[in-house]
Order: sequence, then structure tokens, then C-alpha cells
Amino acid sequence: MKAVMKFAPGDGNVEVRDIPEPRPAAGQVLIAVRAAGICGTDLHILHDEFTSFPPVVLGHEVSGEVVEVGDGVEGVRLGDRVTTETYFSTCGVCRFCRAGRINRCPHRRSIGSAVNGGFTSYLIVPERNVHVLPEGVSYLAGALTEPLACVVHGALELPRLLPGDVAVIAGPGAIGLLTLQVVRAAGARAVVIGTEADAHRLRMALELGADAVLNAQQDDYRAVVDELTDGVGADIVYECSGAGPAARMLLELVRRGGQYSQIGLFGKSVEWNLDEVCYRELTVTGSNASVPSAWNRALELLATGKVQAEPLVSGVFPITEWREAFDVFERRSALKTVLQPVGEGAL
Repeated sequence: MKAVMKFAPGDGNVEVRDIPEPRPAAGQVLIAVRAAGICGTDLHILHDEFTSFPPVVLGHEVSGEVVEVGDGVEGVRLGDRVTTETYFSTCGVCRFCRAGRINRCPHRRSIGSAVNGGFTSYLIVPERNVHVLPEGVSYLAGALTEPLACVVHGALELPRLLPGDVAVIAGPGAIGLLTLQVVRAAGARAVVIGTEADAHRLRMALELGADAVLNAQQDDYRAVVDELTDGVGADIVYECSGAGPAARMLLELVRRGGQYSQIGLFGKSVEWNLDEVCYRELTVTGSNASVPSAWNRALELLATGKVQAEPLVSGVFPITEWREAFDVFERRSALKTVLQPVGEGAL
């Protein structure tokens, strides 16, 4: 079967290769991949900016159909439409695993970076990682369960969001637009801020329920937030763009005693005035990937329609065209690009 593989360390060193079809061992599930989303992490692996263990098949945002199970698997049936959590293994004994924070395990091994991921036809995962997709949730939407679970963890589980809060979200990419919908589902009001290059994304933010959308290069965003909050400032701000100027802007917009949540990754050090954290008694949270509880909530949000994931998919490519799909994603000319195996039926 064909797979998009990081075959050696270094910038680049990714290509389509033929690899054997895997077979599940005891406790494992074989998934026929139907959709696999491209994530910023995949780009970082391409450019050797994120730790991976070549040779390895990329891709960790996956949905598909169960086609084979190993001995002892009882909770998953052949034909189930599923998605899967990303941690192929964790140590299970460190203080983080014992506390249920498996995302912090220093020994965790994830699909798409340490073990083979979903940019191929068939994927092996442990049964414990598999979630059946709710009825009505498509494979395309199901592939976005992973980024949605990351957003649920970073936007709801770590900070404290209350109904009626005013939230400001910087960065209307896929993560920002998922954050917008999660925030609105929690009963908060949401302002989304982007740049001139984000015009089409800001329009989508309005369609998905934003109370206001702003162009940081043209609009008086401070005045808008002041009007919504009687001059107090936003209750919580979410940085989803991974841009230093956005982080500094949000620090201006959050109220005294408010919360700053970092969801996006910068990829480098940025200038940030930590004195403001002290002077204004801000609570700052950062999130890393997800935990199992966030997956349950993410699937509930998809099942109830409170979060719409499929509109964020702006391109579907066969894995043999992975380079074009990566380029489109990297140029930000698309919101979310998805790969599907060669020879599989249309989604």
C-alpha cells in the first residue's frame, strides 16, 4: 500500500513509498483509512522542526472503518465507523499517567511521528484509542475530531469559561474556528480577530456564529472589545494563530483578573510582557494535545451539531498528491486539507 513517509531526519525527506499492509496484534484494531487531516505538526515534521522517528508514516487526524481486530478485542466491531486517539502507547506508571494526564507522559509514542500514522490505506491502533463516530458525523468531520479534542482541552478543560463571558480569539484558521464554536457552545460571546489575508476565514467565522469579526490591520479592535465589555476588557482570550503580534494584542485586550489561553504554537521565542501578568493578576494556561475526556466531549459536540467540522475542509487530495496538499495548507490558501488513500471510494 502507498504511504506518505518521513524516511530520514532533516528538512524534507518525505515521499510516497510502498509499504506492507499491517495486521493487528492482540488488543489492536486495523482501520481502513477514509480521511486523514493535515496538521501543522505534519509540516513541522516535514521541515524537521518537530521530533519524529523516521522511517514513519505521517498523519494523526484520522477516521475510517474497522476491517480487522486482534485477539481479545471486544468493544469494537467490524464495519464500525471510527476515529482514533493519537497516543499509541504511554508508560502508564509516571505521575502524569497515574493522574490521567497522559498527554504529559515523557514516554508517550504517537501515531504519525513515533509509529506509523494515517497518511496511508490501513492503520493499526490499540482498541482503547478507538471511538465510534456518532450517526450523522461524516468521515471528513470525524477526521477533525483530533484537533477538536485539542481545542476542547485547551479552551474548556484548562481555563474556566462561563456562560456570558466575552472571549476574544486570535487566528481564524481551523483551530481558531473550532475554538469559536466550542466557546459559543459553552454560552460565551466570541470575537474573532484576523488579518487582511484572513478575509475568507473571517467570513466563515461569522457564518459559524461569531458575535464580531475584526481585521487587526484595519479595525479598532480595542474599541469593539470595550463596547462589548463596558470598557473592562475580555474575560478570556485565546491565541490560536501562533503569531507574536497576536499574543501581544491579546494581552492588551484581556481584563484585570482575566485569562489568557495559549493554543497555537509559535515555533520560536516571542516577546511577551510578563509584568502585565503580575500587574493585572492574569491566569495563563497553555495546552498540549488532548486527553481522553476531551475526545468524549468533542464527539458529543459533533453529534449534536454544536460544532460543524466539515465546512472547514476546503480540499481533499489523494495521498499521491500530498505535496500539493501540504503546499496549499502551508500557503494558508485553504482552511483544512485532507488526504485519502489511493483507490478508495469518494468520501
